[in-house]
Amino acid sequence: MRKLSQYAALLVYLVFLAFPLIWLLSTALKTPQEMASLDPTWIPREPTLTNFTDAFSEQDLVGAGLRSLIVAVASAFLTVAVALPAAYALARYQGALKRIALGWVLVSQVFPFILIIIPLFMVMRQLDLVNTLAGLVAVHMTFTLPFALWMLQGYVRSVPRELEEAASVDGAGRMRAIVSVVAPLLAPGVVATLLFSFISSWNEFLFALVVLKDPDVMTLPLTLVRFTGPEGVARLGPLAAASLMATIPSLIFFAIIQRRLRSGLMAGAVKG
Repeated sequence: MRKLSQYAALLVYLVFLAFPLIWLLSTALKTPQEMASLDPTWIPREPTLTNFTDAFSEQDLVGAGLRSLIVAVASAFLTVAVALPAAYALARYQGALKRIALGWVLVSQVFPFILIIIPLFMVMRQLDLVNTLAGLVAVHMTFTLPFALWMLQGYVRSVPRELEEAASVDGAGRMRAIVSVVAPLLAPGVVATLLFSFISSWNEFLFALVVLKDPDVMTLPLTLVRFTGPEGVARLGPLAAASLMATIPSLIFFAIIQRRLRSGLMAGAVKG
């Protein structure tokens, strides 16, 4: 009976998490007349794929998705490449500089981003990075870096110092010990940080709205907004279909690496 109640609670929780996707799928398969009905239903009475064809024909969803993928992948890997050595230094070295750096990381997470939109745009314009994917990658990397640094330093701390000391006794230098001993143990944490950085960049809207102006370089979140009419009325069918398609890459990415993500989160929760 206890196991049955646990499975029932888990099923309810899964349904709760899947509710947005279920509703998107239901809306994407409905006709305009059914969506306007005062008696909404979960299961479409007359399922149709017209919303999907309209979404792809009206907007360049494939191109926008590829641009979002390029930005998200580049931002994720660059963020981890910069954060990893810094996280190792924060986890292994003591001193006032470490406390200042960790304080900066915490402050950066509570600072409202809306206050820096205008200075950000002015800086990007001076660097000639407005309306470029490279500029958006730089912005995403900058604002994802503090949390990625915080995550990775927790994973580094979970690796016992004794392993590095043992490698040093065997004649390995510091860099050799880091590459051969520490780096393989950090793989789950690196994967978890990559996933966080990827999803943050893939779903980001505000900075993309500021940096990108030309429809030919807009990412997927900005393209989805174009399904809203001039009066602010959204075309729910194509919008639901496009939004559903936009969630697929992150779901596939998560499904592929979910085992490493789970082990990485568990490793990061253990203090070395």
